[in-house]
Amino acid sequence: MARLSGTDRGGPGVARIGLVLHPTRDCTAAVGQVTAWTGDAGVELVASRADVARLGLSGVTAVTEEELAGSCDGLIALGGDGTILGAMRLVGARPVPVLGVNLGHLGFLAEVEGRELGEALATMAGGRSTTESRGCLVVGHPDGEELAFNDAVLARVPGEGMVTAELSVGGQRYGHLRCDAVILATAMGSTAYNYAAGGPVVSPEVHGILVTPAAPMQGISRTVLLGGGETLQLAISAGSPAVELDGVLGGRLHPGDELTVSYRPDAGRLVRLEGSRSAARSRAKLSLLDLPFLPGELVEFLPPDVREELREEPDERTS
Repeated sequence: MARLSGTDRGGPGVARIGLVLHPTRDCTAAVGQVTAWTGDAGVELVASRADVARLGLSGVTAVTEEELAGSCDGLIALGGDGTILGAMRLVGARPVPVLGVNLGHLGFLAEVEGRELGEALATMAGGRSTTESRGCLVVGHPDGEELAFNDAVLARVPGEGMVTAELSVGGQRYGHLRCDAVILATAMGSTAYNYAAGGPVVSPEVHGILVTPAAPMQGISRTVLLGGGETLQLAISAGSPAVELDGVLGGRLHPGDELTVSYRPDAGRLVRLEGSRSAARSRAKLSLLDLPFLPGELVEFLPPDVREELREEPDERTS
């Protein structure tokens, strides 16, 4: 994706880049920037039929979800962390580089903010980019197997009892949990629900599975970090928790059901740009989560010139 070459479609040097868009936000302006760039670079730009129809996109080829997942040399995700995670899951069976562009509030995973998109595209076209590998959770449940790059969560459903489960590691019983939620997170996802529940922030370079109980009543009450080569099982003994994979509802579990979770390294690739400020921004965003202010209220603490710049870009601050 860095030099937009190396594909077997349309002749040598012709690449196919896919767009993954926020499902409800109007991303038309950002798509227009990408379309202008791909047109100049001789790159084919594709997106799902649903997104092309919803936004009335021109200069973008409408394809099926299967073709979007299986035929692109790279993806550009326009939205927030949920959109980026969705793009990574989409190509989980065939990892290709994903450039995350934040059009929302926080966007921990995004490499660039929306206002930096033009500069980012020029940097990529100039070959001044690399990719970083990311691992994911492979979650086996009664209905099949799915991927989660941030976390898999067993969450209490009101009126259905607390989440009560027996934790085993490598087939050996480890302990039990009785809590409002059991959060199983990757290092990349450690800044999400795991962090909100009091779990540690872990470097993305760490391969492993974080097990964090939320509002524990009995049993394990602190985060457990398992190694990347270990497989855990959660056997539900009471309650009927909902299962969320990267924040997306994946179904329900019932007493007697079992969840099996393992770690898959190198399951995804995120684009990193030369001179990017994303790491510094993520540290600042993380520190803001502990402040007793809403995002809009924090604007008043910024220098006047920065406040004025943000006022000129209202769409990029909406979630």
